[in-house]
Amino acid sequence: MNANAAVEAVFRQESGRIIATLIRISGSFDRAEEAMQEAFAAATADWPVNGIPRNPGAWITAAAHRKLIDQSRRERTQRDKQDSLRYETEAQRTPEDLDIDESAMHFPDDRLRLIFTCCHPALNGEAQVALTLRTLGGLTTPEIAKAFLIPETTLAQRLVRAKRKIQEARIPYEVPSAAQLPARSVFVQTVLYLIFNEGYIAATGDQLLRLDLCAEAIRLARVLNELLPDHAENLALLALMLLHDSRWRARTKDAQLVAMEDQNRSLWDQDEIAEGLALVERALRIGPLGPYQLQAAIAAVHSHAKTPEETDWHEIAALYAKLLEFNSSPVIALNHAVAIAMSVGLDEGLRMIDAAGASGKLDDYYLFHAARADILRRLRRFAESSDAYARALALATNGMEREYLARRLAAISTP
Repeated sequence: MNANAAVEAVFRQESGRIIATLIRISGSFDRAEEAMQEAFAAATADWPVNGIPRNPGAWITAAAHRKLIDQSRRERTQRDKQDSLRYETEAQRTPEDLDIDESAMHFPDDRLRLIFTCCHPALNGEAQVALTLRTLGGLTTPEIAKAFLIPETTLAQRLVRAKRKIQEARIPYEVPSAAQLPARSVFVQTVLYLIFNEGYIAATGDQLLRLDLCAEAIRLARVLNELLPDHAENLALLALMLLHDSRWRARTKDAQLVAMEDQNRSLWDQDEIAEGLALVERALRIGPLGPYQLQAAIAAVHSHAKTPEETDWHEIAALYAKLLEFNSSPVIALNHAVAIAMSVGLDEGLRMIDAAGASGKLDDYYLFHAARADILRRLRRFAESSDAYARALALATNGMEREYLARRLAAISTP
């Protein structure tokens, strides 16, 4: 590996760990980012001449630490300098001495603190996602903006506002106590799953998949499980991502979306499925039961089926019924209704779909109309199905999904 490739590899693999350490040392996102960027720039100049160091990540961290000290010397008086580096002494302490609530475990990796800071409930969801990808994910501002199809300036403003909010609200850079951990973990899980879902089914644009976001979400979920081992919902979240991700090669063909029942299942990644199934079983053994375990169990049922006909829709319906006890959202009720249609009967499923949409909360949700259209198509009520497909098509924003819906509409409209 040449020096430039090594610098890029270290950035992708270790920037999250490095930035987390630097934020703890400096107490500032901006100072830490500036120091890390300068350290990587120094590596780009130094490594081609002097060779790649034995521990590249440690080299970058040490260089960035020196940059922080240099910044302080340039900008502050002796007293301000000591305040700026108020965490430096802590940085030299052993993991056992870290200032973490004794009722929780000791966490030697600063990334855990950073995950909970980036996903603090005081920040809005968009800011949580952007800050997580920028700091822990190591993605650049242009990369994140491109992935979410928003202007780079808009994303930059979100990052600035998020960092300002952390400073002004004095959001602590710490791991929550054992009592707070379950509730706060939900925010972290939500952010990681939002990142994965945007990669798995892009909200807008002409591409269905953004594999880089899927891979980043899975990597961060692995980090979370590494730092919080034997946490059932974290294990289940990783399992859910892996089981969904295993199908990506079969989800499109000739630049067109392929519904699950029509997919070539030999293209499903069996290694990811095996890992996902093992994680689901482990999560369910650990407990207590939670929504990600149920969603992962549903994905596992689909993964077990070698053909569409082998899918155990009765089990899926039962799992969705249990999931409704945790979250009675209309979307979950819709998914439950579809499972009932496929297991109990199409008429009963359609009745439940209409019941899920009775409140009007799903009126602008294109998958509600697409689900109705599909069941009506199977019932050979083509005129009603055509109307539902047209409504779904009008609401869909992803180009590949729109093309799929248009094909379905054309097929039932053709004599």
